[in-house]
Amino acid sequence: MADQIAAPETEKGSRADQKPVYGIMDIVKILPHRYPFLLVDRIIELEPDKRIVGLKNVTINEHFFQGHFPGAPVMPGVLIIEAMAQVAGVLIYRDMPESERRSKLVYFTGIDNAKFRRPVVPGDQLRIEMEVLSRRSSGSFGKMAGRALVDGKLVAEAVVVFAVSERPGS
Repeated sequence: MADQIAAPETEKGSRADQKPVYGIMDIVKILPHRYPFLLVDRIIELEPDKRIVGLKNVTINEHFFQGHFPGAPVMPGVLIIEAMAQVAGVLIYRDMPESERRSKLVYFTGIDNAKFRRPVVPGDQLRIEMEVLSRRSSGSFGKMAGRALVDGKLVAEAVVVFAVSERPGS
């Protein structure tokens, strides 16, 4: 499968010393999302078909902080869940041949057991950990459990459900 994106090896050593598995330029080759809705900056761990860990750097420049909330900016919980779904999407899309990535979309079809534990504010870095719970043999449906952390503290958790389907107009 020459048109799959190969993940470079991470370096050995402490987590601080590890190079990203995928940087932002790799991520934009995998995910169809673009500014202002791309909510993944880096993938730092990846076990194919099992789990993935991504980072989202939260800055005051995020468009949603203009209205949520002026003078007390808080990242909307639904966007934390969307960031979790996008990290999960990297795991799903990365194994698709390029032609499939262009003709299919991974739809976020459900959220189970979502809980928000603490606010996410500008300057925070979300660490998003997603683990495959189930996936049909066809690969077209599945569930992934995830959690988002800031400085090692849980800020959100949920199970996201997805379906892979033809892109409209394909």
